[in-house]
Amino acid sequence: MLALGLVLNTLGIGLFCWAIFALAVYALPFFVALSIGMKALQSGAGVAGALLIATAGGALTLVLGQVGVAVARSLALRIAIATAFTIPAAVAGYHVVFALPQIGAPSLAWREIFASLGAVCVGGTAWTRLIVLAESHQFELAGVAEKPAPPVIPAAKREG
Repeated sequence: MLALGLVLNTLGIGLFCWAIFALAVYALPFFVALSIGMKALQSGAGVAGALLIATAGGALTLVLGQVGVAVARSLALRIAIATAFTIPAAVAGYHVVFALPQIGAPSLAWREIFASLGAVCVGGTAWTRLIVLAESHQFELAGVAEKPAPPVIPAAKREG
C-alpha cells in the first residue's frame, strides 16, 4: 500500500506541475475574465450573463495578445505584450511554488528561494510559449506564407 501511495503521489505532483506550465500563458486572460465576470455579476448581469461576458473577455484578451505579438513589427511592442502575459504567470508560479515547500521545507528562506526559482521557470515558460507561437504564425498572419520545400526523396513510381 505504501508503494502505491508513493507512485500515485508522484504522478499527482507530476500532473500538477505539467498543468502549471501548460496553463501559464493563460494567467492574464484568466485574470481579465475573472475581473470582468465579477464586475458584470455585481452590476446585475446574473450568473449566466457574467459567465458569458467573462469567457468572451478572456478569449478576446488571449487572441488580441497572440495576434498583437505576431503582427507587431516593433520589437519593443512585442516585448511589452509578451511581458504583460509573462508577469501574471510568474506571480502565479511564485505563489504556487511558495505553497508547495511548506510540506517539506520549514525554513522561510528556502521557501523564498524555491518560490523565486518557480516564478522564473513559469514566467520563462509563458514567455517562450507566447514568442514561439508568434514566430511560427508571423508569416501566415501577414499573408506571406512561404512555399513548402519539395520533398528530399521523390516518391517512387509504382509500376505494375
